[in-house]
Amino acid sequence: MRAAWYESTGPASAVLRVGEMEDPQPGAGEVRIRVHASGINHGDVIKRQDWIGYGMAWPRVIPHSDGAGVIDAVGEGVPAARVGERVWCYDAQSYRPFGTAAGYVTVPAEKAVHLPDGVSFEQGACLGISGITAHRALFMDGPLRDTWVLVTGATGAVGRSAVALARRGGARVIATVRRPGPVPGADHVLLADGTLPARVKELTAGRGATGCSRWRSGPMRTPIWSSSPWEG
Repeated sequence: MRAAWYESTGPASAVLRVGEMEDPQPGAGEVRIRVHASGINHGDVIKRQDWIGYGMAWPRVIPHSDGAGVIDAVGEGVPAARVGERVWCYDAQSYRPFGTAAGYVTVPAEKAVHLPDGVSFEQGACLGISGITAHRALFMDGPLRDTWVLVTGATGAVGRSAVALARRGGARVIATVRRPGPVPGADHVLLADGTLPARVKELTAGRGATGCSRWRSGPMRTPIWSSSPWEG
């Protein structure tokens, strides 16, 4: 198969290699996906550049934890009926050496999730880390129906997912942006400037909103009130 990999950490131009590798074979409880789209996240860059100082956990790494494609082989214990299923996957290169920047990838069967026919592979490859992060940030404290939710950075990958999930969960959504423009699914779009706390208070009739943000250390959900966008 064709794949991209690195055997030392550093800038992409210095360490990434593209070439041929043997096709992976699924182990027990795994599926093999013929990759149609591979999704890159900031975590992939952090690991390759060794920002955290962990070094190389394996001699060779194929990057990218998210992807989408079609299951073409299954391991022991996985129903053969899954062959031919369109799926999106996550954690392909989380605590494993070989991710989705390749023609094929193997993952535990539960991490290959059905992808409906109406959803493109490119969209599917964006659902993993971003979608899971948004979902956790929004729903870890309970349901959102009939609440106000403020999504900061709403045009990013996590932000777009958060807007869609919050709306689907029955919330009224306020999205923030740095430049004026539409945010599909948001009830209100506000500029992220010094007027934001007052605007949130005005829109919510003084109730405030639950905030969904994405910090370097992880997702955050916290009450938003009037004096500061992060004061609860």
